[in-house]
Amino acid sequence: MPLALLALTLGAFAIGTTEFVIVGLIPTLAADLGVDLPSAGLLVSLYALAVAVGAPLLTALTGRVPRKPLLIGLMALFTAGNVVAWLAPGYATLIVARVLTGLAHGVFFSVGSIIATSLVPKEKAASAIATMFSGMTVAFVTGIPLGTFLGQHFGWRATFLAVAGFGLIALIGSALFVPRRIAHSAPAPLRQQAALLLQPRLLLVYAMTAVGYGGSLIAFTFLAPILQDIAGFGPNMVGAVLLAYGVSVAVGNIWGGRLADRHGPVKALKTIFALLAAVLLALSFTMHSQWLVVLTALAWGAVAFGNVPGLQVYVVKQAQRYAPQAVDTAAGFNIAAFNLGVAGGAWAGGQVVAHLGLAHTPWIAALVVFAAFGLTALSGRLDRRDGVADRAEGIAVAAH
Repeated sequence: MPLALLALTLGAFAIGTTEFVIVGLIPTLAADLGVDLPSAGLLVSLYALAVAVGAPLLTALTGRVPRKPLLIGLMALFTAGNVVAWLAPGYATLIVARVLTGLAHGVFFSVGSIIATSLVPKEKAASAIATMFSGMTVAFVTGIPLGTFLGQHFGWRATFLAVAGFGLIALIGSALFVPRRIAHSAPAPLRQQAALLLQPRLLLVYAMTAVGYGGSLIAFTFLAPILQDIAGFGPNMVGAVLLAYGVSVAVGNIWGGRLADRHGPVKALKTIFALLAAVLLALSFTMHSQWLVVLTALAWGAVAFGNVPGLQVYVVKQAQRYAPQAVDTAAGFNIAAFNLGVAGGAWAGGQVVAHLGLAHTPWIAALVVFAAFGLTALSGRLDRRDGVADRAEGIAVAAH
């Protein structure tokens, strides 16, 4: 592996950790900062909102900036944001820190993908991008549980300091090993990007993404309080359950991609959304038993993010048909839709906790995910009406 690609992968690991490590720290943060659980959950929503809004805007505005200096600047912003979180005297400053790191997140993966493909022969471009994105998977398996462990034993600020350290290492690695001259084409102007949002079939896929991916966050954002306050686990066990969940996520991503390859994205997504809704509904009954809730968490992880490959492949397939001049931009908007789903799901979960109670988050999450099943079935019906087969051949690489 080129050392520059290793630096990109480490950057992806740090970013993946900082996005969702809050989930394991919400009870600790809420108690220390003197805020309620919904307010702590907003730290997930505002980060994701910064990614969703900032990514297309900043990508367009920095289109003419050379890739290496831009990458270094993004890692500097990310590291600075986590240092601000480490030093945050209160809730308001922590919100500012989360927004800063979220802004860096969105553009990093756009720029990082371009750099990763420039580091290897053309026929290995997809593998290079997959390697970089594996940092996100490793974050789920190790970064989030370890960050939760750090926060519970040494205070939540220690977690952000550790993530800032990873960001600094990735920054130094990028400065030392990423080539100075990297060819790139300017991204589409904002006006051209906005035109994609007028295409009904693409909007339907973005809705599937936001609702299907974000629905799970209604409950996932408050998984730590569920484990502590309802299942009766001690804080030390929360990290262990998150570790088991992360391992399942890694397996589920592979399974979801293979399912989409074998049966096409629509059939795969209908299967995954149906299973995810069933698991979330089951959680409403199993969260009162410690061993049952662990088994449910394992099943949840296996399907929670298995929809990602199918959704990304499907939006590329639809863009090739309805917006062939802007396939990459359409795929980028789907990343924004993922993060809008995270923001909306975490916010909606906070509202459920505030007005109905923590125990109601799983079944409401199940209803929202089932709505995504309905949207997927509708999109598949429209495809059949238009004579479009549900196939994935030749599209997986284009998604990159």
